[in-house]
Amino acid sequence: MAGTISKYATAAGPRYRVRYRKPDKSQTDKRGFKTKREAELFLASVTVSKSRGEYIDPTEGRRTIGMLAEQWQTGKLPSLKPSSREAMLSSWRTHVEPKWASRAVAGIRPSEISDWVGELSGRRKPQTVRRAVFVLSQILAIAERDNVIPRNPVKGVALPAKKRKTARYLTHAQVELVATSSQHPDFVRFLAYSGLRWGEAVGLQVGDMNMLRRRVAVERNAVLVRGVYEIGTPKSGERREVPMPVFLVPQLARACEGKPRDGYVFGDGAQPLPYPNAGSGWFVGAVRRAQAIDETLPEITPHDLRHTAASLAIQAGAHVKAVQRMLGHASAAMTLDVYADLFDDDLDIVATAMSEARAAAVS
Repeated sequence: MAGTISKYATAAGPRYRVRYRKPDKSQTDKRGFKTKREAELFLASVTVSKSRGEYIDPTEGRRTIGMLAEQWQTGKLPSLKPSSREAMLSSWRTHVEPKWASRAVAGIRPSEISDWVGELSGRRKPQTVRRAVFVLSQILAIAERDNVIPRNPVKGVALPAKKRKTARYLTHAQVELVATSSQHPDFVRFLAYSGLRWGEAVGLQVGDMNMLRRRVAVERNAVLVRGVYEIGTPKSGERREVPMPVFLVPQLARACEGKPRDGYVFGDGAQPLPYPNAGSGWFVGAVRRAQAIDETLPEITPHDLRHTAASLAIQAGAHVKAVQRMLGHASAAMTLDVYADLFDDDLDIVATAMSEARAAAVS
């Protein structure tokens, strides 16, 4: 074995020290073995791990999560979209850093992470917990990749199940009621009939509107990061076109009047329309006024108008592939998964059609 074992005296009795060379040829040692047999087994394990290319330097394991987080922030985060980047940083600052920043990566055990997940789950939503664990896992993945630790201790840790928020849909009449109750009626109608996300809608520029073809080109996404809009690509990363309902053409044309091609359609032209305050902004005010007239109108956020667009399109007989393209989903399967409840009536239609076809064939 490539190494030496020596005996030395301590107040507690004799101990053994192992000296060996690391793969980079530098010399190191480990002391404190109570028996020569323990020292020999350790030296043998070091020899085998070096021959297999699996050697882990004990001194590297003393690097802390906080140290590796700097690599994570400079190496991983810049490639993310602004909204995702800010969400990850917020999760790091709020949940991961206070708990783990000072811990040496080699000393972190899966059981500790499980306990943390359980404690966090008791006071935070599942998605918040899952994001925090994801951040910790990405940081520990750096240590695993660099052979600082043999295995990422996050692997195999049970996470809380995702809870999908129940989608709320408005009828045509309810959309119009919210629109006429708001300060931005044309924008409310546009969200409810285009299916665009908020950031995609406020990121639209005059040059994206083709009035003759009645098409809207979705090429960018305006994301609020600490109160300031950052312009990036759509969530899917791909450009798409959505139809412009005929009744909205005159209203959208008015919204474009007097603005340059690179002016924002919804907003003052120079800046996108600001996102309303969730508790006191113009949108929640419009919903409350509408609810005073229609008690069946549900509590909604601007994003629920995207769900409404999907609902109204499906009610109008749109094929699932058309709805997928309109919403910018990665696949039709995703659309079916998100809006499975909207296709329940289709099963009854299929059953009725099959019965009618059979009756016609065997009569």
